[in-house]
Amino acid sequence: MSAARPRDSEHFRAEGLRIDGQRVMRPRTSDVLDPYSGERVGTVARATLEDVREAMRVAHACRPRLTRHERAAILQRAAALLRERADEASALITRESGLCRKDSLYEVGRVADVLVFGAGEALRDDGQVFSCDLTPHGKRRKVVTMREPLLGVITAITPFNHPMNQVAHKVVPSIATNNRMVLKPSEKVPLSALYLTDLLYEAGLPTGMLQVVTGDPREIADELLTHPHVEMITFTGGVAIGKYIASKAGYRRIVLELGGNDPLIVMEDADLDRASELAVQGSYKNSGQRCTAVKRMLVHRAVAGEFTERVVEKTRHWRFGDPADTRVDMGTVIDEPAARLFEQRVDEAVAQGARLLCGNQRAGALYAPTVVDRVDPAMALVREETFGPVSPIITFGDIDEAIRISNGTAFGLSSGVCTNRMDYFTRLANELQVGTVNLWEVPGYRIELTPFGGIKDSGLGYKEGVQEAMKSFTTCKTFTLPWQ
Repeated sequence: MSAARPRDSEHFRAEGLRIDGQRVMRPRTSDVLDPYSGERVGTVARATLEDVREAMRVAHACRPRLTRHERAAILQRAAALLRERADEASALITRESGLCRKDSLYEVGRVADVLVFGAGEALRDDGQVFSCDLTPHGKRRKVVTMREPLLGVITAITPFNHPMNQVAHKVVPSIATNNRMVLKPSEKVPLSALYLTDLLYEAGLPTGMLQVVTGDPREIADELLTHPHVEMITFTGGVAIGKYIASKAGYRRIVLELGGNDPLIVMEDADLDRASELAVQGSYKNSGQRCTAVKRMLVHRAVAGEFTERVVEKTRHWRFGDPADTRVDMGTVIDEPAARLFEQRVDEAVAQGARLLCGNQRAGALYAPTVVDRVDPAMALVREETFGPVSPIITFGDIDEAIRISNGTAFGLSSGVCTNRMDYFTRLANELQVGTVNLWEVPGYRIELTPFGGIKDSGLGYKEGVQEAMKSFTTCKTFTLPWQ
């Protein structure tokens, strides 16, 4: 572990709600704490039900008329501002989330990508033209399609693991399609969301298009889901909350991006150094707190011994500690209860016959990268989503068994495959019950533009990614006209 560095405990942010562009403070506040030091990073207002209703009123009253050029220009300006302030934004993400500076700087770059992709898509014509004289029953007419923003307000609820990028994936498509959104960021990491919101306002965003409410979800979540002005709910987070949202949404459009239990499948022909590097990167980047992190390593028995040795060696060299130390590869997880859960699940697996090879050390929210082998697929460590830096190794005898183990969970988000045989990859691509199959990449590989999402308990509705989100945030209108 890296030694802790002294911090300025007097420097913290006092943040209000963002309603109609104004910072609204409230008597009731919540502290945002640094997961590593326990010090206060900031204080945010706790919204009341009346605050949520006012945010909905302001959003619904707004009728954006921005041209495509204006929308693109705002998003491009915001991207430029963010890149200029990348170090400041990264430091804020690190302090409130515990992610190391390497990870938070990478996240800032991804947010800038989302903004640029959104700007490009805002300029793209989304209509189609169909000829009607294609059959004997047709006429000499054309059908023209166009996409329009929703009539109501979009509620967006985001998680803690990517404090700014998850927000960007909701907000940017909303702006690009001329919609209005009320955003509720995770109560654990609200400061990054407010920072991005201020950046967008500075770039010229009309204030009515984006409202931000912070506070206790137990107090305000139902209002965000059931308010009469809400036409759509987009949520990224845990399965239980996602299913609760689905039960409350009623006759509303919903997009649920939920958990994952993603395998990295290593076949007997794989380059083991390359595969083990992917395994470690996929397990520990972002402190393992990604729905697409490597949650299970499925390894052919013929190479399991050598692969495991390489993973352990690479894990021992993975530097973790003070997230603000730019030399470390991994900071903390989100809080101490999360770290305790990982410790308990590993202890339970070991008690059931698994073997701890390294890690499983905890100090507060700091949890060491951990490797466990001899893992049975029925163990809670791999049956459930273990949302942290744990590398469980499961062995299999042939590709049929690999597919059966991979598909044997309630989740179906993503996967990575290490093989040079196209017959193996073709079978895995066709038969794995997931939204994404990546050959010689970690399960989490994607770009911000492309479709992303899963099946089963990993998600419901449209996929995420800038293009797909823009589709989900619009309705398709058709009109016809005579055509000679």
